[in-house]
Amino acid sequence: MDFDLVAGMAALVAADAKPEVLAVRGDVLVVRVADVVLKAHERGTDLAVLTARLRLAGDPRLSELLLPPRSAPAVVRGRVVTAWPVGTPVEQGEPETLPMEQAGRMLAALHEFRRADFAPPVPIAGAQARMERAVRELPDGPGSGVVRRAFDTLEPLPGGDTLIHGDWHLGQLVRRDGYRLIDVDDLGVGDPAWDLARPAALFAAGVLDPRSWSRLLDSYLDAGGTAVRREDPWERLEAPARALVVQMAARALTAAQRDGKPLTEAQEALMDACGRITSEHEPIPRG
Repeated sequence: MDFDLVAGMAALVAADAKPEVLAVRGDVLVVRVADVVLKAHERGTDLAVLTARLRLAGDPRLSELLLPPRSAPAVVRGRVVTAWPVGTPVEQGEPETLPMEQAGRMLAALHEFRRADFAPPVPIAGAQARMERAVRELPDGPGSGVVRRAFDTLEPLPGGDTLIHGDWHLGQLVRRDGYRLIDVDDLGVGDPAWDLARPAALFAAGVLDPRSWSRLLDSYLDAGGTAVRREDPWERLEAPARALVVQMAARALTAAQRDGKPLTEAQEALMDACGRITSEHEPIPRG
C-alpha cells in the first residue's frame, strides 16, 4: 500500500487527520477521514471526463438519487482523488431484506433524464469500456481462455441518450438521508439496459435468487422504467447481461490470481455461465 498516498489524501481534509483505510480494490484506494470518504481512482483516470461526471452527480435535480461530491477532484501523487460524504452501506443479508424495490424505483427515476437535460459536455457512460477493460487486463491462467472466448461472442452494444449509472449493483447504494447511489466513475449517457445487466447476469447464472430479481425488475417497471419491455425484458437484457457475465468472471479471475485465493461458489457459477455462452454463441469477427 502507498502510505504516502494515504497521507496525502487525508491532508485534503486536515493536516493532522488520521485516515482509516476502508478498501483496496486493485488500483483503487478508499480512505475515510472523520465524516469524509476519499477515493483514489485508477491510474490513468481522465480528469476532465471524471469532472464532467461529478458535475452530473452534483446536479440538484439528482440530489435524491446520487450522493453529491463534496468538492472538485484533486490530484495527489499523480492520482485523481475525489471526496464524498459518508454513507452507510447496504447490508448484504438475507435476500428478503435487500432494498430491491427502492433500487428499482431509483433506477427508473435516474433513467427519466436525457442528454438534452444537461449542459454540455455530457460524458458517455463507461459501462462498455469497463467491461472491455476487465477482459483486456485479465492475466493468463486457468479459466482465462473460456472468458476470452465468451468475450469474442459479444456484439457491439448500442449506446443511447439516457442518463445511466454505468456500473450499478447493490454495493453502489448507501444510506444518507434515504438511499443514494455512489461511485459515479461510469455515470453518463447510454443504454439504460446496462444498469439492469449485472443483476440480470447474476440471476441468469443462478447467483441472484428469482424472487430478488423479480422484486427489482417489477419495481423498476412499475415506476416507469424504460430500459426493457414488461412483455419481454430479455429482448433488451440478453446481450448486456452476457457482457456483464464476462466482465464479472474476468474480474473474479484477476482478483483470485492477484490475491492467491480460490474462486467462490458464485464466481465459479459465472465461469460456468461463460462456458454456456461459448457453446451457444458464435464468435463475432472483429477488426
